[in-house]
Amino acid sequence: MINVDGCFRSRKGARATRESWYFLIHPMARRFPQTTLAGFEATKYLYIRAGDHRLIPIWVVVVEGRVIVRSWNDKPGGWYRAFLSHRRGAVRIDGEEVPVRAVRVRSTRLNDNADAAYASKYTTKANAKYVKGFRIQRRKSTTLELVPA
Repeated sequence: MINVDGCFRSRKGARATRESWYFLIHPMARRFPQTTLAGFEATKYLYIRAGDHRLIPIWVVVVEGRVIVRSWNDKPGGWYRAFLSHRRGAVRIDGEEVPVRAVRVRSTRLNDNADAAYASKYTTKANAKYVKGFRIQRRKSTTLELVPA
């Protein structure tokens, strides 16, 4: 049912915008094309920003065709908090800025698979400390999925 503010409401009264309703019906519409996914998989450092935040390099993994990022330190002025405030931002892939939207990852399975993906992608001795640290619950709770904006 559509109400006067342009939102859908379920029988239980849950509210969803037209955009979120579309993604519920068409889940593949919010996934990146294979060529873009290959760019995410190939890069070790993804340049990302949300809102007015500057572009900064972070680690990125692709799990089950989904682009996953995680914050090492949850600083009030950091990129993770900027995404919580703005939800939309951009990443630089192959020299181009790609608009993205950040969605919190709530799935334990996907979060655990992200742990394994980080361990298999970032394999140097210098990376070991960070791969291990990403398994700590406070860091796992900062896991976001990036989807096309």
